[in-house]
Amino acid sequence: MPAATVLHFPAERIKELVAALEVPFDPTQIEWRVTNTTKNQQPVRGQVVPYADQRAYTDRLNALFTPAGWTRKYAIHTSANFERSKDQKIAAKVLVTCELTIFGLGSHSATGEEWADNDNAGTAAEAQAFKRACACFGLGRYLYYFTGTWVDLDERKRPKSVPQLAGWATRAGWLEGLRPTCASKEQPQHSGNRAGANGRSVVREIEDMEFSIGNRMYRGLLKSVAGVWNPKDILDQAIQEKVLAHMQAAERGFRRADTARGRVRRFRESPRISESAIP
Repeated sequence: MPAATVLHFPAERIKELVAALEVPFDPTQIEWRVTNTTKNQQPVRGQVVPYADQRAYTDRLNALFTPAGWTRKYAIHTSANFERSKDQKIAAKVLVTCELTIFGLGSHSATGEEWADNDNAGTAAEAQAFKRACACFGLGRYLYYFTGTWVDLDERKRPKSVPQLAGWATRAGWLEGLRPTCASKEQPQHSGNRAGANGRSVVREIEDMEFSIGNRMYRGLLKSVAGVWNPKDILDQAIQEKVLAHMQAAERGFRRADTARGRVRRFRESPRISESAIP
Protein backbone atom coordinates (compact mmCIF):
# COMPACT_ATOMS: atom_id res chain seq x y z
CA MET A 1 0.00 0.00 0.00
CA PRO A 2 1.42 3.45 -0.87
CA ALA A 3 2.31 5.52 2.16
CA ALA A 4 -0.37 8.08 1.27
CA THR A 5 -3.12 5.48 1.55
CA VAL A 6 -2.02 3.77 4.77
CA LEU A 7 -4.84 3.80 7.31
CA HIS A 8 -4.39 4.97 10.87
CA PHE A 9 -7.44 4.19 12.96
CA PRO A 10 -7.93 6.20 16.16
CA ALA A 11 -7.56 4.23 19.40
CA GLU A 12 -11.30 4.09 20.05
CA ARG A 13 -11.98 2.74 16.56
CA ILE A 14 -9.27 0.10 16.98
CA LYS A 15 -10.92 -0.99 20.22
CA GLU A 16 -14.28 -1.34 18.45
CA LEU A 17 -12.82 -3.33 15.57
CA VAL A 18 -10.94 -5.73 17.84
CA ALA A 19 -14.13 -6.27 19.85
CA ALA A 20 -15.98 -7.05 16.61
CA LEU A 21 -13.27 -9.53 15.60
CA GLU A 22 -13.57 -11.35 18.94
CA VAL A 23 -17.30 -12.06 18.56
CA PRO A 24 -17.93 -15.84 18.06
CA PHE A 25 -18.91 -17.16 14.65
CA ASP A 26 -22.51 -18.00 13.86
CA PRO A 27 -23.29 -21.56 15.09
CA THR A 28 -24.08 -22.56 11.49
CA GLN A 29 -20.41 -21.94 10.65
CA ILE A 30 -19.14 -24.24 13.40
CA GLU A 31 -17.98 -27.78 12.66
CA TRP A 32 -16.67 -30.45 15.02
CA ARG A 33 -13.41 -32.39 14.81
CA VAL A 34 -12.62 -35.66 16.58
CA THR A 35 -9.27 -35.31 18.36
CA ASN A 36 -9.16 -38.49 20.49
CA THR A 37 -10.96 -41.85 20.48
CA THR A 38 -11.40 -44.62 23.02
CA LYS A 39 -9.71 -48.00 22.55
CA ASN A 40 -11.25 -51.43 23.14
CA GLN A 41 -14.52 -49.91 24.18
CA GLN A 42 -18.02 -50.23 22.78
CA PRO A 43 -19.61 -48.05 21.71
CA VAL A 44 -16.60 -46.15 20.40
CA ARG A 45 -16.45 -42.65 21.80
CA GLY A 46 -14.50 -39.65 20.65
CA GLN A 47 -13.48 -36.31 22.05
CA VAL A 48 -14.68 -33.48 19.81
CA VAL A 49 -13.75 -29.81 19.63
CA PRO A 50 -15.36 -27.07 17.52
CA TYR A 51 -13.66 -25.26 14.69
CA ALA A 52 -14.60 -22.94 11.84
CA ASP A 53 -13.72 -23.25 8.17
CA GLN A 54 -11.22 -20.78 6.75
CA ARG A 55 -14.06 -19.12 4.83
CA ALA A 56 -15.70 -18.03 8.08
CA TYR A 57 -12.55 -16.09 8.92
CA THR A 58 -12.30 -14.42 5.52
CA ASP A 59 -16.01 -13.56 5.59
CA ARG A 60 -15.56 -11.74 8.92
CA LEU A 61 -12.51 -9.85 7.66
CA ASN A 62 -14.30 -8.87 4.46
CA ALA A 63 -17.38 -7.72 6.38
CA LEU A 64 -15.37 -5.52 8.75
CA PHE A 65 -12.61 -4.24 6.49
CA THR A 66 -13.72 -5.07 2.88
CA PRO A 67 -11.52 -7.33 0.71
CA ALA A 68 -9.21 -4.36 0.08
CA GLY A 69 -8.70 -3.72 3.80
CA TRP A 70 -6.54 -6.72 4.57
CA THR A 71 -4.03 -9.02 2.93
CA ARG A 72 -2.00 -12.15 3.67
CA LYS A 73 1.14 -13.78 2.35
CA TYR A 74 2.57 -17.25 2.82
CA ALA A 75 6.04 -18.75 3.07
CA ILE A 76 6.32 -22.52 2.60
CA HIS A 77 9.07 -24.74 4.03
CA THR A 78 9.62 -28.46 4.48
CA SER A 79 11.32 -30.42 7.23
CA ALA A 80 12.29 -34.07 7.67
CA ASN A 81 13.50 -33.87 11.25
CA PHE A 82 10.40 -34.99 13.14
CA GLU A 83 9.31 -38.43 14.27
CA ARG A 84 5.69 -39.09 13.36
CA SER A 85 5.12 -41.68 16.08
CA LYS A 86 7.04 -44.12 18.23
CA ASP A 87 6.65 -46.98 15.77
CA GLN A 88 7.29 -44.99 12.58
CA LYS A 89 10.34 -43.50 10.96
CA ILE A 90 11.00 -39.81 10.74
CA ALA A 91 8.66 -38.21 8.21
CA ALA A 92 8.70 -34.91 6.38
CA LYS A 93 6.39 -32.05 7.24
CA VAL A 94 5.16 -29.07 5.30
CA LEU A 95 5.52 -25.89 7.35
CA VAL A 96 3.71 -22.75 6.26
CA THR A 97 4.02 -19.27 7.74
CA CYS A 98 1.19 -16.82 7.15
CA GLU A 99 1.60 -13.09 7.67
CA LEU A 100 -1.79 -11.41 8.02
CA THR A 101 -1.99 -7.64 7.67
CA ILE A 102 -5.10 -5.62 8.49
CA PHE A 103 -4.56 -2.08 7.28
CA GLY A 104 -4.91 0.27 10.20
CA LEU A 105 -4.43 -2.47 12.83
CA GLY A 106 -1.07 -4.01 11.95
CA SER A 107 0.37 -7.44 11.11
CA HIS A 108 0.69 -10.80 12.81
CA SER A 109 2.27 -14.03 11.59
CA ALA A 110 1.78 -17.65 12.60
CA THR A 111 2.85 -21.11 11.47
CA GLY A 112 0.83 -24.13 10.33
CA GLU A 113 2.04 -27.65 9.68
CA GLU A 114 0.94 -30.92 8.12
CA TRP A 115 2.55 -34.26 7.27
CA ALA A 116 3.93 -34.16 3.74
CA ASP A 117 2.35 -37.49 2.78
CA ASN A 118 -1.08 -35.86 3.04
CA ASP A 119 -2.27 -35.03 -0.48
CA ASN A 120 -3.64 -31.73 0.83
CA ALA A 121 -0.69 -30.92 3.10
CA GLY A 122 -0.05 -27.48 1.66
CA THR A 123 -3.70 -26.43 1.80
CA ALA A 124 -4.15 -27.73 5.36
CA ALA A 125 -0.98 -26.05 6.63
CA GLU A 126 -1.92 -22.76 4.96
CA ALA A 127 -5.39 -22.79 6.53
CA GLN A 128 -3.96 -23.56 9.96
CA ALA A 129 -1.36 -20.79 9.69
CA PHE A 130 -3.97 -18.28 8.51
CA LYS A 131 -6.41 -19.08 11.32
CA ARG A 132 -3.66 -18.87 13.92
CA ALA A 133 -2.63 -15.47 12.58
CA CYS A 134 -6.28 -14.37 12.79
CA ALA A 135 -6.39 -15.49 16.41
CA CYS A 136 -3.59 -13.03 17.18
CA PHE A 137 -6.08 -10.27 16.31
CA GLY A 138 -8.79 -11.99 18.37
CA LEU A 139 -10.67 -13.56 15.46
CA GLY A 140 -11.56 -17.15 16.39
CA ARG A 141 -9.59 -16.83 19.63
CA TYR A 142 -12.55 -18.01 21.72
CA LEU A 143 -12.29 -21.49 20.16
CA TYR A 144 -9.07 -22.07 22.12
CA TYR A 145 -11.07 -22.25 25.36
CA PHE A 146 -12.74 -25.53 24.38
CA THR A 147 -11.08 -28.58 25.94
CA GLY A 148 -13.14 -31.27 24.19
CA THR A 149 -16.37 -33.16 24.88
CA TRP A 150 -16.82 -36.96 24.64
CA VAL A 151 -19.58 -38.23 22.32
CA ASP A 152 -20.52 -41.54 20.65
CA LEU A 153 -19.04 -42.19 17.21
CA ASP A 154 -20.46 -44.13 14.28
CA GLU A 155 -18.73 -46.95 12.39
CA ARG A 156 -16.71 -44.38 10.43
CA LYS A 157 -15.67 -42.65 13.65
CA ARG A 158 -17.83 -39.63 13.01
CA PRO A 159 -19.82 -37.97 15.84
CA LYS A 160 -23.37 -39.31 16.09
CA SER A 161 -24.30 -36.03 17.76
CA VAL A 162 -22.46 -32.83 18.64
CA PRO A 163 -22.54 -30.80 21.87
CA GLN A 164 -24.63 -27.68 22.16
CA LEU A 165 -22.54 -24.54 22.25
CA ALA A 166 -22.43 -22.73 25.59
CA GLY A 167 -23.98 -19.29 25.72
CA TRP A 168 -20.60 -17.53 25.80
CA ALA A 169 -19.67 -19.24 22.50
CA THR A 170 -22.58 -17.64 20.62
CA ARG A 171 -22.83 -14.12 19.23
CA ALA A 172 -25.83 -13.23 21.39
CA GLY A 173 -24.29 -14.52 24.60
CA TRP A 174 -20.93 -12.90 23.91
CA LEU A 175 -22.49 -9.50 23.25
CA GLU A 176 -24.41 -9.84 26.52
CA GLY A 177 -21.07 -10.13 28.29
CA LEU A 178 -20.88 -13.91 28.82
CA ARG A 179 -17.35 -15.33 28.88
CA PRO A 180 -15.81 -18.76 29.64
CA THR A 181 -14.75 -19.09 33.28
CA CYS A 182 -11.09 -19.61 32.37
CA ALA A 183 -11.08 -16.41 30.28
CA SER A 184 -11.74 -14.20 33.28
CA LYS A 185 -8.92 -15.88 35.19
CA GLU A 186 -6.31 -15.95 32.43
CA GLN A 187 -7.12 -12.70 30.61
CA PRO A 188 -5.19 -13.89 27.54
CA GLN A 189 -3.44 -11.48 25.24
CA HIS A 190 -3.93 -12.11 21.54
CA SER A 191 -0.28 -11.69 20.71
CA GLY A 192 0.59 -14.85 22.64
CA ASN A 193 3.45 -12.90 24.16
CA ARG A 194 2.32 -12.26 27.72
CA ALA A 195 4.96 -11.32 30.27
CA GLY A 196 5.80 -13.68 33.10
CA ALA A 197 6.16 -12.84 36.78
CA ASN A 198 9.71 -11.53 36.25
CA GLY A 199 8.54 -9.09 33.57
CA ARG A 200 10.09 -11.03 30.68
CA SER A 201 8.06 -12.49 27.86
CA VAL A 202 7.46 -16.20 28.41
CA VAL A 203 7.69 -16.68 24.65
CA ARG A 204 11.09 -14.97 24.63
CA GLU A 205 12.30 -17.27 27.40
CA ILE A 206 11.14 -20.28 25.39
CA GLU A 207 12.97 -18.99 22.31
CA ASP A 208 16.15 -18.54 24.35
CA MET A 209 16.04 -22.23 25.32
CA GLU A 210 16.80 -23.39 21.76
CA PHE A 211 20.52 -22.71 22.22
CA SER A 212 20.59 -24.46 25.60
CA ILE A 213 18.84 -27.72 24.66
CA GLY A 214 19.47 -27.92 20.92
CA ASN A 215 17.12 -27.58 17.98
CA ARG A 216 15.93 -31.21 17.94
CA MET A 217 14.89 -31.26 21.60
CA TYR A 218 13.52 -27.70 21.32
CA ARG A 219 11.25 -28.48 18.36
CA GLY A 220 10.28 -31.85 19.79
CA LEU A 221 9.04 -30.32 23.05
CA LEU A 222 7.17 -27.56 21.23
CA LYS A 223 5.33 -30.20 19.21
CA SER A 224 4.70 -32.75 21.96
CA VAL A 225 3.63 -30.28 24.66
CA ALA A 226 1.94 -27.49 22.68
CA GLY A 227 1.34 -28.97 19.23
CA VAL A 228 3.17 -26.13 17.43
CA TRP A 229 6.56 -25.52 15.83
CA ASN A 230 6.81 -21.85 16.76
CA PRO A 231 6.40 -20.63 20.37
CA LYS A 232 4.70 -17.47 19.11
CA ASP A 233 1.79 -19.67 18.04
CA ILE A 234 1.08 -20.62 21.68
CA LEU A 235 -1.72 -18.26 22.67
CA ASP A 236 -2.47 -19.73 26.10
CA GLN A 237 -0.05 -18.56 28.79
CA ALA A 238 -0.59 -21.70 30.86
CA ILE A 239 0.68 -23.78 27.94
CA GLN A 240 3.55 -21.34 27.38
CA GLU A 241 4.68 -21.86 30.97
CA LYS A 242 4.24 -25.63 30.67
CA VAL A 243 6.48 -25.70 27.59
CA LEU A 244 9.08 -23.54 29.35
CA ALA A 245 9.05 -25.84 32.40
CA HIS A 246 9.66 -28.91 30.22
CA MET A 247 12.54 -27.17 28.45
CA GLN A 248 14.11 -26.05 31.72
CA ALA A 249 13.85 -29.63 33.02
CA ALA A 250 15.56 -30.87 29.85
CA GLU A 251 18.31 -28.28 30.31
CA ARG A 252 18.89 -29.46 33.89
CA GLY A 253 19.07 -33.03 32.65
CA PHE A 254 21.71 -32.08 30.08
CA ARG A 255 23.73 -30.29 32.76
CA ARG A 256 23.62 -33.32 35.05
CA ALA A 257 24.72 -35.56 32.18
CA ASP A 258 27.61 -33.21 31.37
CA THR A 259 28.68 -33.23 35.02
CA ALA A 260 28.59 -37.02 35.13
CA ARG A 261 30.63 -37.32 31.93
CA GLY A 262 33.19 -34.88 33.35
CA ARG A 263 33.59 -36.98 36.49
CA VAL A 264 34.07 -40.15 34.47
CA ARG A 265 36.64 -38.44 32.25
CA ARG A 266 38.61 -37.11 35.25
CA PHE A 267 38.55 -40.55 36.87
CA ARG A 268 39.92 -42.18 33.72
CA GLU A 269 42.65 -39.57 33.38
CA SER A 270 43.74 -39.68 37.04
CA PRO A 271 47.04 -41.61 37.82
CA ARG A 272 46.55 -45.18 39.01
CA ILE A 273 48.43 -46.79 41.93
CA SER A 274 50.50 -49.70 40.68
CA GLU A 275 49.73 -53.03 42.35
CA SER A 276 53.46 -53.63 42.75
CA ALA A 277 53.70 -50.59 44.99
CA ILE A 278 51.27 -52.06 47.48
CA PRO A 279 53.20 -53.62 50.43
